[in-house]
Amino acid sequence: MENYNQLKERGYVYQTTDENAVKDMLDNQKVTFYLGIDPTADSLHIGHFVALTLVRRLQKMGHKAIILVGGATALVGDPSGKKDLRKVLTEEQVTHNKQEVKELVKKFVDTEGDNPAIIVDNADWMTETYIDFLRRVGIHFNVNSMLDTDCYKNRLEEGGLTFLEMGYMLIQANDFVHLNDTYGCQLEVGGSDQWANMVAGVTLSKKLDLLDNKNRNLQALTVPLLLKADGEKMGKTAKGALWISKDRTSVYDFYQMFINSYDEDVEKLLCFFSDYSVEEIKKMCKEDIIKAKETMAYEVTKLVHGEEEAIQARDASREIFANRQNSSNMPSIVIDKSVVENGVNILDLLVQTELVSSKSEGRRLIEQGGICVNRERISDTNLIIDSSFIKEDSIILQKGKKIFLRVTF
Repeated sequence: MENYNQLKERGYVYQTTDENAVKDMLDNQKVTFYLGIDPTADSLHIGHFVALTLVRRLQKMGHKAIILVGGATALVGDPSGKKDLRKVLTEEQVTHNKQEVKELVKKFVDTEGDNPAIIVDNADWMTETYIDFLRRVGIHFNVNSMLDTDCYKNRLEEGGLTFLEMGYMLIQANDFVHLNDTYGCQLEVGGSDQWANMVAGVTLSKKLDLLDNKNRNLQALTVPLLLKADGEKMGKTAKGALWISKDRTSVYDFYQMFINSYDEDVEKLLCFFSDYSVEEIKKMCKEDIIKAKETMAYEVTKLVHGEEEAIQARDASREIFANRQNSSNMPSIVIDKSVVENGVNILDLLVQTELVSSKSEGRRLIEQGGICVNRERISDTNLIIDSSFIKEDSIILQKGKKIFLRVTF
């Protein structure tokens, strides 16, 4: 099967600026392409990961990858999909985040060997004066057209759009042209929330072609956002985003997010995060969706955290759900023993151990029968947890059917 159709069959293709042109690039050429990631945090979340797996697949097809870590764009902040202005980061914060993100990217993208990806930073070429940039790039952007795009329209409808954010599209568009002029890059890939910014780069290149008589032929391809069957964005947990770094999201919590996926999402996730053929995946899901779900959770955890960590998370999950409380791999948290010896309200303990985000959430779960202590369902929101609850030097907390936490001292 041709490269483009392989990607389409696996669900990667959401939008293209010109499908025939993109198909020709991927099937008949060795194209240089890029993916941009803004280092707005010192880790990557699962939302970045679909596009990164696309980069891996394109590399294996022989195409040349560029990863742009946006040191300049991170200082501005992308308004796409946001109701409010993003937190404005300091240069020191962005510098720190860039180094962390670059190291994480190397885990998933081949930066060595016969077809290594290169990692670049748009802060390295965003060095001209503000006036010069506006005269060279800004003159080609119509504000009415910009405000008609979803990324800006939504911000306006929510009550405000800063001039700082208006500049984001110009910088990203300029990035694409710069990468074409410098590396011969012709294709930008990214999440569908970036569509307007990616199209802006294609449009800018066409306007510049008329001025300098070049034929850059830039194209864009977006991957779908990772959504659950109920339409919610995948990777949102009670503790926030699902991060790739295990310092932010434990391997067990990462595995659990996927093992708890809707049945309808399993085929899609296996297509993105495993190397099984689509035919094998469909057969797997049809024959035994529970087994397919465990395979999916294992494969994505292995891809992100390695085989050893994935096996431990899978084994811990199996042990816990087989009602064996002594799993050595169960997620745990250490607290001062005096907290329990002095007696602590169950709601305070749930919040302190981060099993719930607030007392109101804990109260609601207890009233609905969703909290257990040492396998015993709790119905009293005023329950005091003291040393009598300590069994084998720990207390086992449970939220719902599938979330367990060992409290040790």
